[in-house]
Amino acid sequence: MQSQPTISILIPAYNEESFLPQTLHSVHASFAAISRSDYEIVVCDNNSTDATSQIALAGNAHVVFEPHNGFSHSRNAAARAARGEWFIFLDADTLLSPQLLRVTLDHLATGKVGGGGAAVNLDTNRPGWFGAMFCWSWNRLSSLRKLAPGPYTFCLRRVWQETGGFPEDVYYTEDIIFSKRLQRWCRAHNMRVTIITEASALTSSRKLEWFTTGQLIRQLLTICIPGSIKRRDHLHIWYRRPAAASKNQTTNKAKSLASSKSSA
Repeated sequence: MQSQPTISILIPAYNEESFLPQTLHSVHASFAAISRSDYEIVVCDNNSTDATSQIALAGNAHVVFEPHNGFSHSRNAAARAARGEWFIFLDADTLLSPQLLRVTLDHLATGKVGGGGAAVNLDTNRPGWFGAMFCWSWNRLSSLRKLAPGPYTFCLRRVWQETGGFPEDVYYTEDIIFSKRLQRWCRAHNMRVTIITEASALTSSRKLEWFTTGQLIRQLLTICIPGSIKRRDHLHIWYRRPAAASKNQTTNKAKSLASSKSSA
């Protein structure tokens, strides 16, 4: 990584000691594969109670702290600390690939693309009917409506600055709202929004393991209630984790730290 990076990888992370090591490794490996070193990784520790910060530091990331739990708050906090001119927002449970990175940078290098996202796939061969349907539906909607998904969003620094970044008055659908801001900015500056389909971001299927299909459907219906996306306590599948998941993360703590040090 260079002292003055061109690209900033921005990772919001709340209690991500189980997933963060492999995510950081995927970033370093992807840049090495395309022979680029002009990047930095900024991890926002969003008030974690586990080893997230230590793992991030061990993985050669710069760590900033955001006490207010929220996707928008943590993404914006990471962006404020970033030094690059090109931003890639990557979720802590999402893996970057050399192909996706190369295509993203090629788009930004044209000077005609203000930002965008990529198709998202789950890290399982058996997502079940709900996971498969949700993933297919989102990818189709994302491509048609130019909506960048939360797990993988990229843009020019100036887009984030001039649009106000991610909206901090909501706790869900912040990626859709930011996408709308991105679209308006690009129209005003005669630039494009691009959704990459020839490569995809691989994100974890953990919610399919933690929650039943009924719970997931009920939560999605909840966000249709006016005002619900402004209430974090109404969005439990995104902001609460089952006891079994927390216990498993504690059990894997030593393994995660060892993995992050070996991949650094």
